[in-house]
Amino acid sequence: MEKNKTVILTGAGGGIGSAIAEKLAQEKMNIVLFGGNNPEKLAKTRETVEKYGASALVLPGNLTDENFIIQAVEKVKEKFGGTDILINNAGVAQSTALEDITMEEFDRIMAINFRAPFMLTQKLLPMLKASSAATVINIASVVAHAGYPLQSVYTASKHALLGFTKSLAREYYKDNIRVHAICPGGVYTDMVKISRPDLSADGMIMPEEIAEIVHFFLAHRGNAVIDEILVHRVNKEPFLV
Repeated sequence: MEKNKTVILTGAGGGIGSAIAEKLAQEKMNIVLFGGNNPEKLAKTRETVEKYGASALVLPGNLTDENFIIQAVEKVKEKFGGTDILINNAGVAQSTALEDITMEEFDRIMAINFRAPFMLTQKLLPMLKASSAATVINIASVVAHAGYPLQSVYTASKHALLGFTKSLAREYYKDNIRVHAICPGGVYTDMVKISRPDLSADGMIMPEEIAEIVHFFLAHRGNAVIDEILVHRVNKEPFLV
């Protein structure tokens, strides 16, 4: 894996995000940490990244705000000169009956889970085209392939993200941009701990395992294209992921 490449990582303060940041920091990559309104978590991830001697740029803000995305992309360009890797990891879940979902909730879930990755990828295309190692990795979900009760909007957003990934992979292969999706089942993160407090870590996927898959994509970048990796946990009982 090439050193000193620049990675943009959304949802960098969460369980999967922080695990990915730590794994890539060990490879001495420059890591841009995008997050929402939790500066404490972002600061903790930054400390972890810098512990390995990697450079970090923290950009907290609203990923659904186009102006924020435009300004953030310019800041990345100013500090690192460009970017090589985009990991769209930020996401929100939903566990609500269809008749109880408000349009505000619908818009929020679709905006964070699909519109934000779409917009960020679009704004970064010029820099990705200029990179020798351009890669986009979208963290989707097992619900991109299935439909669980009470998760209609969440499921729709992840189906959209997976479809976007597949189309993008073919559209920009000629520009030497690799695009992948990771579709994990139950990952033991804070989001799952809150939504399903009855679950324990036993038999579940850990964030570090997703980070290993991200590392695999980047370390084995070649002509063989892997559209997606579907990651099952040991116990496959459906639940909010």
